[in-house]
Amino acid sequence: MPPSLQRTYWPLALTSLALVFCLATKTDWLTTSTVVSGVACVSLIAIGKRLGYLIGLVSSITYAWIAYQNGLFGEVGLNILFYLPTGVAGYFMWAKNEANGTVNMQRLASRQRLWLVLGSVLATIVLGLVLRAIPGQNSPYVDAATNVLSIIATLLMMWRFAEQWWLYVALNVLTVSLWTIRYLADGYAADRMIFLWLIYLINSVFGLIIWARGVEKRENT
Repeated sequence: MPPSLQRTYWPLALTSLALVFCLATKTDWLTTSTVVSGVACVSLIAIGKRLGYLIGLVSSITYAWIAYQNGLFGEVGLNILFYLPTGVAGYFMWAKNEANGTVNMQRLASRQRLWLVLGSVLATIVLGLVLRAIPGQNSPYVDAATNVLSIIATLLMMWRFAEQWWLYVALNVLTVSLWTIRYLADGYAADRMIFLWLIYLINSVFGLIIWARGVEKRENT
């Protein structure tokens, strides 16, 4: 795909799709803000544009409120206590590692990938036990898995590692499942959140391809 197409049309196409969906389904303003800003954020990150971090701050706040209304307290804490500060930090970290307006991309060593998998599994079990003890918590272990994957993937993103996208693929599949459970329980805006995370899933596959090419291009220069 030509670089100009990556830079312009991918974020524009996904964000337009999100907006049209919200307008067609007469979605309330809070959910619309969450869906549109969230899609704009991840689609910009997928092509290595740090503007996505700033737009993501809006999505973090509005998504946290929707998660709170659905009893997903892990998601609330993740967005308010983690995504907001890392969104600001990531913006400035990427600013120091750009070439022609696009962030420089890199990859982990094989041993680092193994530790990444083992650490993710252990952290999910521990956090799941903690969330399970909170009154009103729904789907504690799924919620824990999405939180752990989100945190690790975000850190990898801040340090510009392409492996973030493998975690985002897994995260998005799990989160679609999480919101499907909430939809079956008549959760607030759950159907819109399913749509949002399906778009995230499509974007994560796109990001996986683009970042693999970016790493290869950097290593061959």
